[in-house]
Amino acid sequence: MLVSRGLRDWRDRWRTIAKRRLPMPLAWAQNEPRYPCAMPMQNQNPRLIEALSQLDQLTNWEQRPRGEMRVGLEPILDLSARLGNPHRAFRSIHVAGTKGKSSTSALLEAGLRHAGISVGRYASPHVEHISERVSINGRPVEEAALAEALFLALDALRAARTEGSAAEAATWFDMLTAAGFLIFRDAGLQWAVVETGLGGRLDSTNIVASDVSIITNIGLEHTEILGKTRAAIAFEKAGIIKPHSTVVTPLEADDEAGAVIAKRAAEIEARLVRPDFSGLKTIAERNVAVAGAALDVLRELGVEGQDGRKVGGWLIDRAAEQESQLPGRLERFVVPVAGRGVSVALDGAHVPFNLEAVLDDLSGMDGFAGPGIAVVAIAADKDAAGLLEVMGRYGVSPIFTSVSDRFRSPAELRKLADTIGLSCDVIEDPQKAYEKALERAAAAGAWVILTGSLYLVGLLRERIIREAAKG
Repeated sequence: MLVSRGLRDWRDRWRTIAKRRLPMPLAWAQNEPRYPCAMPMQNQNPRLIEALSQLDQLTNWEQRPRGEMRVGLEPILDLSARLGNPHRAFRSIHVAGTKGKSSTSALLEAGLRHAGISVGRYASPHVEHISERVSINGRPVEEAALAEALFLALDALRAARTEGSAAEAATWFDMLTAAGFLIFRDAGLQWAVVETGLGGRLDSTNIVASDVSIITNIGLEHTEILGKTRAAIAFEKAGIIKPHSTVVTPLEADDEAGAVIAKRAAEIEARLVRPDFSGLKTIAERNVAVAGAALDVLRELGVEGQDGRKVGGWLIDRAAEQESQLPGRLERFVVPVAGRGVSVALDGAHVPFNLEAVLDDLSGMDGFAGPGIAVVAIAADKDAAGLLEVMGRYGVSPIFTSVSDRFRSPAELRKLADTIGLSCDVIEDPQKAYEKALERAAAAGAWVILTGSLYLVGLLRERIIREAAKG
């Protein structure tokens, strides 16, 4: 088993913490955000900078068109075997779905921590800093620890290339996934909440033998890889369900995607649990219901907290909800502009049903009544027409911008908006698009939302936090 001195020192320190099995003090949770607003976007640790520089030479499907994407588990399986199969060292909950994966995972992490259980969370993408992807007991992993784990994975990659084995084709995401599981193992964690990157069946994370899997919902996304229908996409996401385990999903059997999930569960003798959404109106309430149902399954499996009590949905209390707030997920700020405060929301909603849910939730919140102005970037594989249709119904005027070549051009989005009679503007520079949105909102008594992509949110979030603090 490969263990560097740097990672060994970090591992010993974290194991000392993990043995105590103590959740983060509530006062800490309230006074120090788990993802500090002051966290710089630039990596500070020289070793991490070097590791990521080497990693960036590999294929990164998060940053390029995915039509020719390599899919398969052989590279990550070989890579993990070379690292001592770290994914076998902890129990896990595996989370897939079109939207809500990260928020549901964060709720599960907070709930398990409140039970005194040492837990990690693996997520993607990050908004501002790569350490957001690997969480240890509610805190982003230290840069030094992430660097050492990545170097171990890079060593394994070099060995695979020398020998010509499957891991020679490992991608950027394969490497980061292996590093995350190394960190969890060497921290001595009992549980990990693992979020899929794309799909499920052939996703790099699908080497974990999860006790419980969750499929939050199914919408049309990544259609060039996962399929053109909700049923086809559901088949891919249902691939995370393990034989004789339990899957939690709110999708009903008479739903196109829900039927596929139910069929797969029956085929491999997995139990299917559907949380009750009756009377639930907001995204947050529905996420709590899904996470709570998963924790109730763990209770049935006999999982106990530090105090000997069985875990369950009761662990997700108000404090857990507050601790699980993530960057770019229905975040709200008030930014001073021309003598008045403009309400600004950040949400990376990139499928129509989720954007509709976000706008519906915002409509009931202070500062978000009346017309809205959206700064929007939409990836090429997303349902742009559907997103614009939702904006039109909610009286939101978009300003189109872009963040990379993987995104639809603002000019293309303008043509789509014109076809449905949606008033819009095009400003290529995201910073200038945001400035124009603020200016118009201040003049018209409107509010602003940044949406369509977490990458767009990541470009502007630090600036918005600074500006809001001045107010």
